Amino acid sequence: MGELIKIPNIGKVTESNLNKMGYYTADDIMGKSAEELYARECELRGCTVDRCQLYLYRAVLSYINGEPEPENGWHWSNFTDERVRLRGKADQFF
Repeated sequence: MGELIKIPNIGKVTESNLNKMGYYTADDIMGKSAEELYARECELRGCTVDRCQLYLYRAVLSYINGEPEPENGWHWSNFTDERVRLRGKADQFF
């Protein structure tokens, strides 16, 4: 296990996939967009990954960028399209 698994929402599989994409630290993924990470994972796995993974990447990027923790915590479900839109941050992720 590496550094990424310490970030909320990143488990062994996600860390492994990020490592396969060339990302090993928070600094490696800082500056990337959730859409970019999601698209790269879909390409890596050779299929369209469940959209929940996009939400997970939004949560991860929000966390590593030092944004305030959402009222309901860092769980990926707080970063769905609808919830992000309601917080007025949709442009930040796309």
